[in-house]
Amino acid sequence: YSSKDLHGIELIDSYVFNQVENIRFNSTVGKYVGYTELGLKNAETWNKGSVLAQELGELERVCKRNADIHYSAVLDKTGEQG
Repeated sequence: YSSKDLHGIELIDSYVFNQVENIRFNSTVGKYVGYTELGLKNAETWNKGSVLAQELGELERVCKRNADIHYSAVLDKTGEQG
C-alpha cells in the first residue's frame, strides 16, 4: 500500500515448490490463479470452495489491521537517519 488510508493495500499469497510458482492469490484479482497444471487444478477447486472466502477475509483480518498498527513505525519514518 502507498497511502495512509490503506486504500491500495494488496494481499499476495504465493505457493512455490522447487522454485516454481504453482498458484497465487492476489486480492486485487480476487481469486486464485494457477501457473502450472497442478496450480490450475487447485485454483479451480479453491475458487469454488470456502478456501477463497477465507483468503479474502485475511486481507481485512490480518493485513489491514496490522498495516494500520505498524504504519507509523514503518512508513512515517522513511528517510530518517539514525
